Amino acid sequence: MAVKTIEWRADTVRMIDQRLLPTREVFRTYRDYRGVAEAIRSMVIRGAPAIGVAAAMGVALGMKGYFGERARKRFEVVAKALRATRPTAVNLAWGIERMKRVLEANLSLDAASLYERFREEAIAVYKEDLEINHSLGRFGAELVSDPATILTHCNAGALATAGYGTALGVVRAAREAGKKIKVYADETRPFLQGSRLTAWELHKDRIPVTIIADSMAATVLAARGVSCVIVGTDRTAANGDVANKIGTYPLAVMAERHGVPFYVAAPLSSIDLDCPDGKAIPIEERAGRELTEFAGKQIAPRGVETFNPAFDVTPAALVTAIITERGVAHPPYRESLSTLKRKGG
Repeated sequence: MAVKTIEWRADTVRMIDQRLLPTREVFRTYRDYRGVAEAIRSMVIRGAPAIGVAAAMGVALGMKGYFGERARKRFEVVAKALRATRPTAVNLAWGIERMKRVLEANLSLDAASLYERFREEAIAVYKEDLEINHSLGRFGAELVSDPATILTHCNAGALATAGYGTALGVVRAAREAGKKIKVYADETRPFLQGSRLTAWELHKDRIPVTIIADSMAATVLAARGVSCVIVGTDRTAANGDVANKIGTYPLAVMAERHGVPFYVAAPLSSIDLDCPDGKAIPIEERAGRELTEFAGKQIAPRGVETFNPAFDVTPAALVTAIITERGVAHPPYRESLSTLKRKGG
């Protein structure tokens, strides 16, 4: 996809505002870490890998002009603001911790030199994410039949990463391998990432895509010849439990019921071996107005109670395989994921 999700431009961070897609392509430019933090919180940018890149770039912006002990104190202020934005995506903390290692290794440098190290590291995080997506896509493409009909949920594409995508990276890599691919995209209530973002990406890339309401997935799995389900993840626990956009868990249940493989595309940065299982994953709850309003218009009775978790947890037992940039993990995941995390590292 030609449109860039996020990029570093002359000491600023530029992002496409995903809240306005697909009808408007608007880019926002941020010059300080507070703006980047608000962009993450308000979902100008979203998707675990993209959030990790944004966090690294936000730290770099926030550290300009600081060195020595003042830099250490400043880092804690910047990191706290960024960590508070969205708790479920482990890539957020991963990006911040990676920048902390830069700080500790370069505290003796002057302000200009230290800032240059931060800038270089943030750009490296961005470039590495692109490489990871392509590698993950190639491993995943080997699991895809030819022809294939793929069902996906939410948006795990170029917009959720530095570019190319995780779940949609598999789709793109399969097509690049010459396979004939068709995609069904759940609309993904209540924020509509599937219908607004996934369909937009695939339509731009001329990959056949059909939008369905989330409640139609069982019918599609039963009668439309789905080859596999592929989703992304915001955090995968050590045992293979997967936190992803709300609605993923029932999709996995339905896939098992209909004998359809359920694959998770998970960069290793999103696999949290310090998290024992899905019960330990913090689940973000968002404002109730996402349910009671649509496009700024009231669609539910005023004062009604709401419950709006942004993610659910799919038990590892429902996951056929987890695709990473170093290979494909199969059950038992506690062993296979640990092996892949160690591999080459």
